[in-house]
Amino acid sequence: MKIGIDGRNLQSATDGIGRFVHKSIKALSALGAEVRVYAPAPINAGYELPRGVALRTGGYRSLPARALWGQAVLPSLAARDHVEVFWGPSHRLPLALDGRIARVVTIHDLVWVHAPQTMRTRTLLGERLLMKPALRSADVVAADSSATASALKAEFPWLKAPIRTIAPGTTPLPAPGGFASLDPLGIERPYALFVGTLEPRKNLGNLIKAYGLLPESVRSGCDLVIVGGSGWKQTGLADEVRRGGLEGKIIFTGFVDDGMLATLYANCMFLAMPSLYEGFGFPIVEAQSFGKPVLTSNTSSMPEVAGESAVLVDPRDAEAIAGGFRHLCLDAQLRDKLASGSRRNAERFTWENHAEGMLQIFEQAIRLRRKTPV
Repeated sequence: MKIGIDGRNLQSATDGIGRFVHKSIKALSALGAEVRVYAPAPINAGYELPRGVALRTGGYRSLPARALWGQAVLPSLAARDHVEVFWGPSHRLPLALDGRIARVVTIHDLVWVHAPQTMRTRTLLGERLLMKPALRSADVVAADSSATASALKAEFPWLKAPIRTIAPGTTPLPAPGGFASLDPLGIERPYALFVGTLEPRKNLGNLIKAYGLLPESVRSGCDLVIVGGSGWKQTGLADEVRRGGLEGKIIFTGFVDDGMLATLYANCMFLAMPSLYEGFGFPIVEAQSFGKPVLTSNTSSMPEVAGESAVLVDPRDAEAIAGGFRHLCLDAQLRDKLASGSRRNAERFTWENHAEGMLQIFEQAIRLRRKTPV
């Protein structure tokens, strides 16, 4: 099977979708697929592609030039390569693909529908303009979770393409260090851990507020460590910490490498991730892969991803978050009960499973396309 893949997200090593695309390419190639990757400009040097994967790049770097490339140059390249199926791994498809090419689009989330206030304006406009045409032209739509698949059906009742749910994989992190390895971050006491980009959808304001609602007797036994690079609209978080008198109890580490991230997961009491909305939620699986319980939201995909190894709370209710936080801090038996199934739950999410599912989806799309007059 000859598969064409939109690789525009491979230009940034810190782009979560870029990592998703890279791991997918490697897993598909390992299963014997013939892969062609297209990018408007050279991809990040950190994304080494497997031998046998063909890469087509150009010199289209500005936003308007990238848009032109996606709608004019990319379709021409895919037709010239005689790909059987084209995959848009993140909400986009070229409008003018050769009619003989089957097409699949992956939808990771519907943040622009359910939490538009948490998005950058440029990203929001792009989703509004480009997702619907991609859904209309796709032969099959892939969704990261059943929650996202259900949201697609509800939001777009006109959608004719079948929707298939296929969870992404997660990549094993390096072997962790011991608790003493956290000294450079200023972590000296037991802690709950948040991992993610600091942006409005992650609900950090409510998480900090909830932590401040805890009795001092609880906080004295559990700090809150917030790990992640700066995003947007979150410049006031440090002020919230100061106003709550929580200095020294809430630690911002900024972005950390995979080795330190593994150490943070391995030594935490539990993961605290009460996001407003998630299409999947990789930190949930990563924490569970280290045998850790999770505090997360009862909305969107998070209950589905976390399985039975989590305490679920209403993310808009700071008191509910504080209640879940308190239980996990004080109840070691509860933590042990949740942790007992966490690794088993995490084992569901592998890149090999994702690639095998995507190959089935590509085959379905090709069959449907061949039944459609060109």
